[in-house]
Amino acid sequence: MTALITGMGLFTPVGRGVEETFDALTTGRSGLTRPPAGHPAHASLDVAGLLPDIDPRSVVSGPESRVLDRIVVLALLAAADALADAGIEVGRDVEPSRIGVIVGGVGGMATLETQVLARAARGRAAVSPYLLTGILPNMPAARIAIAHGIRGYSSSVGTACASGAQAVADAVRLIRAGEADVVVCGASEAPLFPTFADTFTNARALARAGDDPSRASRPFDTSRSGFVLSEGAALLVLESAEHAAARGATGYAEVAGYGATTDAYHPTAPRPDGAGAAACIRGALRSSGVPAAAVGYVNAHGTGTKLGDIAETAALADVFGDGGVPVSSTKALTGHLLGASGVLEAAVTALALGRGLLPPTYHLDDPDPACPADHIRGAPRKADPEYALTNSFGFGGQNVSLLLARVAEPRRWATRHPGRGASGRQHGGKHGEGH
Repeated sequence: MTALITGMGLFTPVGRGVEETFDALTTGRSGLTRPPAGHPAHASLDVAGLLPDIDPRSVVSGPESRVLDRIVVLALLAAADALADAGIEVGRDVEPSRIGVIVGGVGGMATLETQVLARAARGRAAVSPYLLTGILPNMPAARIAIAHGIRGYSSSVGTACASGAQAVADAVRLIRAGEADVVVCGASEAPLFPTFADTFTNARALARAGDDPSRASRPFDTSRSGFVLSEGAALLVLESAEHAAARGATGYAEVAGYGATTDAYHPTAPRPDGAGAAACIRGALRSSGVPAAAVGYVNAHGTGTKLGDIAETAALADVFGDGGVPVSSTKALTGHLLGASGVLEAAVTALALGRGLLPPTYHLDDPDPACPADHIRGAPRKADPEYALTNSFGFGGQNVSLLLARVAEPRRWATRHPGRGASGRQHGGKHGEGH
């Protein structure tokens, strides 16, 4: 059964919604900056991918809003955007038991840090009775289900920086098995707080801001110095083609296949030869029945770490041959949203297919000879590939690849988000050093 992407909810350092995000990634507008004075990570990070402040009371009312972790706030906003973009209201457009929700991410670690510090300073009475609902990794999915009356399959995914892509793969599996008609899937991450930032800093995994923090993320470049830590949420609405057709909806792209493997090598570093990643890519091709030669674009994991970039390049060469497929990393502008990166990049890949415009790797001035590839540099590349691949790799050797296919009549325009007056209705139509 075919799984289509019919809605997107994107809340990223480069913008909110489809149009802002894709425009930034094809015009070079960076979302990376120095955390301002007063920001929780100001003393821990000299560059990050930031989102605006959001009052949790605008999303959830009552005493729970006091410890509602930012990951939940972002997930709720992205889910509302995605469902509105797809034109789906639960109970009207889909039976509540036939829609699921799968959201990945590390969980509410900022809430945990805040509560531990509060207890240390003021004693047991300072600990909120709502602590668990702030930190549990299933809370973003649960809160989305509560907000929209979703009564089908609900789950959280914890495969580090592969979590969002894994959520998409799991959603495809549900739809193919006939267990759901619609699945809201993706990830939400809010890692910009002192302890989480300090662990990456002490591991020497983070890029240095230099004179221009907007250029700190430099995947595949000889001058790269690590990744830039970012926050954000990205959620997709996946829908069976039959269900979409029945309500007159069109899709951005089809998720034609997926692969998932484990390196079984090291807790943080990838296999240097890229063998696990190559097996994952081949799994996505096998799942879809598509030959490697048919793939016309790869949105790389490409974080800007030396080990990770080299290993991924080796994997791509193993599968596609040296320089055999156009490659770019949009993390040059967004930074690394950890678990949310993979689903954001799946969305970008779908948009690239639908619009015939492949985003480049910005700031790739001097490609590392150890990363030979057909790098898209400097400006977007016009192309009309039928298939495109996106990779996500995470700590523990987690590898996920998603293969997307262009649809006959892809959606060209979409809502930015409901708060900007768009209706959201569709038109009918036929981590450390290594990751």
